[in-house]
Amino acid sequence: MSRLELRAASFRPTAEGPVVLHPTTLELTEQRVALIGANGSGKSTLARMLNGLVPASSGQVLVDGLDVAREGGSVRRRVGFAFSDPSAQLVMPTVLEDVALSLRRTHRNKKERRAAALATLESFGLGGRGDQSVHTLSGGQRQLLALAGVLATSPAVLVADEPTTLLDLGNSLRIGELLFSLEQQLVLVTHDLGLAARCDRALVIDAGRVVHDGPAPAAVEHYRVLAGAR
Repeated sequence: MSRLELRAASFRPTAEGPVVLHPTTLELTEQRVALIGANGSGKSTLARMLNGLVPASSGQVLVDGLDVAREGGSVRRRVGFAFSDPSAQLVMPTVLEDVALSLRRTHRNKKERRAAALATLESFGLGGRGDQSVHTLSGGQRQLLALAGVLATSPAVLVADEPTTLLDLGNSLRIGELLFSLEQQLVLVTHDLGLAARCDRALVIDAGRVVHDGPAPAAVEHYRVLAGAR
């Protein structure tokens, strides 16, 4: 497993603005880690700091010893990021072109890149849809395609930010099973407490602070009590 570290890392958008994430120190080495909390709690900010999408205002973020601020390119090759809305990631006209775009660095030869993209689509249940417009896919298919594009380059870590939020129950279950079948280390930001409870460890984030950190079932129960007290 990779080692993801925050060393007194915090985030504040501006010097005068509110603190979104207070100084946080932790180390994540488990196979599957959930980040749970209310909207606006800071959980997505913490997740995005792991590959530099959000830069730490203070402190340090490390991935296997690599400083995210100084070695961002190397970190992003190790840490893939999937957004809740796949439209934020699907930038090419067709399904095949979108996955092939992710493979430009690892497959310089066009024929090899196409073959690798087709193989990726097949493994994600999207075989035969290569020439289809990304805009004609269902919500579940778009999320599958977004995940395929991220995972095509074989990152060591996948950070998934609420990947089932926009999906119906059937597709949520399908994406959930896919995420838990991956060999990659998974950092899962989610409101789905059933998914969170399946993780090895979960962090409860509230008002920009980690207020509970431990085995996932206990963390989920802590969050239920916290939410119910409001």
